[in-house]
Amino acid sequence: MGTEARKLQGEVDRLQQELQTLKAQYHSEDEELITISDYILKRLEQLNVTSIFGVPGDFNMPFLDFIEDHPTIQWIGNCNELNAAYAADGYSRVKEHSIGVVVTTFGVGELSATNAIAGAFSEMVPVLHIVGVPSTTQLKNKPMLHHTLGDGRFNVYTKVAEQITAAQAIIMNKAQAAAEIDRILMEAIIQARPVYLTLPMDLTTEKISAKRLKVELPRTPPPNNSDVESYVIDEIMKLVEDAKRDVIILVDACAVRHDLREEVNDLLVKTQFPVYATPMGKTSVSEEYERYGGIYIGSITHPSIKERVENANLILSIGALKSDFNTGMFTYHIPARHTIELHSDHTLVRHAKFPGIGMKWLVPKLTERLSKFQEGASRIPVPHYKFDIPKESDDKISHAYFWPRVGKFFRKQDVIVAETGTSNFGVLDVPMPDQCIFVSQILYGSIGWATASTLGAAIAARDRHLGRTILFTGDGSMQLTVQEISTMTHNKLTPIIFVLNNKGYNIERHLHGLDRKYNDIADWKWASLLTTLGDIEGKLTRSYTVRSKSELDKLLDDEEFASARKIQLVEVIMDKYDTPRALQASAELTARAAAGQL
Repeated sequence: MGTEARKLQGEVDRLQQELQTLKAQYHSEDEELITISDYILKRLEQLNVTSIFGVPGDFNMPFLDFIEDHPTIQWIGNCNELNAAYAADGYSRVKEHSIGVVVTTFGVGELSATNAIAGAFSEMVPVLHIVGVPSTTQLKNKPMLHHTLGDGRFNVYTKVAEQITAAQAIIMNKAQAAAEIDRILMEAIIQARPVYLTLPMDLTTEKISAKRLKVELPRTPPPNNSDVESYVIDEIMKLVEDAKRDVIILVDACAVRHDLREEVNDLLVKTQFPVYATPMGKTSVSEEYERYGGIYIGSITHPSIKERVENANLILSIGALKSDFNTGMFTYHIPARHTIELHSDHTLVRHAKFPGIGMKWLVPKLTERLSKFQEGASRIPVPHYKFDIPKESDDKISHAYFWPRVGKFFRKQDVIVAETGTSNFGVLDVPMPDQCIFVSQILYGSIGWATASTLGAAIAARDRHLGRTILFTGDGSMQLTVQEISTMTHNKLTPIIFVLNNKGYNIERHLHGLDRKYNDIADWKWASLLTTLGDIEGKLTRSYTVRSKSELDKLLDDEEFASARKIQLVEVIMDKYDTPRALQASAELTARAAAGQL
């Protein structure tokens, strides 16, 4: 769906919501008043938000009073705004059916968060960015205030936000405050993108009607055009018949981003078609499911998986995000004539595009029609992918050994966060237990994202009563956002943090400059870090350094360590030049692409 069509559909959705709201207001006799601040928090409460991240600043502190006094929403103070927005991103990814929220101050604070908000936009993560701004009088008169550029351009920061958020609400009076708040929250939910809200200091305590709160915000996109949808389903059914039922399903990131996990699982069970996932779709399908075959990454894929996917007569792709690292540097060998793509706002059947036919409503109907193929599809063999621990002659910890070994350490419902680069490529091949949630930033790839994102992921995991939160990151990446470990300690979170110490930027070495000094970093005393960052008395955390396979095995087999009752950091000493198989293959493809050979 094009930009103009999306805007038009968004306006239709807004008007439908307004109509429902007006009906509720008409039938409501009471005229309860509520502050704008409390209105925002009530809407967030309805969206199951329990934590808000951010940094205090003079323009947002009046609103922070309301957050701190709220009975069910917790304020999580961060070390800087970039980390706060990363944490909101991680929270949103794990707290499905909800959104992340970050609060910053005008100018300096919001610009600090900009990189993380851009990442959330890129990766389709719904985050509400609330900016405390000067009073409405100051915004109109434009005095030379602190946190401005000193030239009277008070709107310059909003212009930045327009480039990296799906919708913006600039509140300048109380009359339209509630409608504007509702509008951008609907956009965040339906588009799965970040949105931007400014809240002037003098409006935080202004009172407005609470009647709109009687109508909760919609969580699903508008229904598809029934005639076009029926035609699309008929066309898909013909292709499945022509494929002689040799159909596989390929699940990608947007199946999760657009809240389709349950519908996809229902499709898999009722059809029994073999299913594979992309790197960004990892754990969108249970990797213990008997019809799951593994991860497809174009030419980087394990040969047995690659052959099965690329030789299928028909591929039903759900929620594809065809970025470079997600497709093995664009090395998919799947012709369009063998592909059906289901997206949030359109459907592709071979070369034909059907705008406005979204997968949220299409998949359940398609499932009922495709279920008749279950018996035949269930006979198609799906070899279960295994990632065995290799037999190596020395005791050094290699990537080939480390990743399948930690795979044996994973448990059901673990939340596993991998930093962009070495860790992400290393863990992709590792099968994860049922109900695990894999969190990564493969498309945007902002170095340091994973550590701060782990804070939000761990809070969401605790809210959902999930298992352990486990972070894999490199020594270089960790140095960018390491401060947020202190926030984890302060909030009594207990992640297990594996820091791969290979003396620098491993992924950059293999992409370019293997022996260049710019890929080296200063070494840190990692095992002493936790007592510096919040655990002053040394009772809340535990640190380890492992230098050999035997030390690693002993630690991973230790039940006290595995129980994750306190924050634990494991420094893993690895060779400077060793790297995971998938990363090496990707680096070679990147070099070929740079040379114009792809």
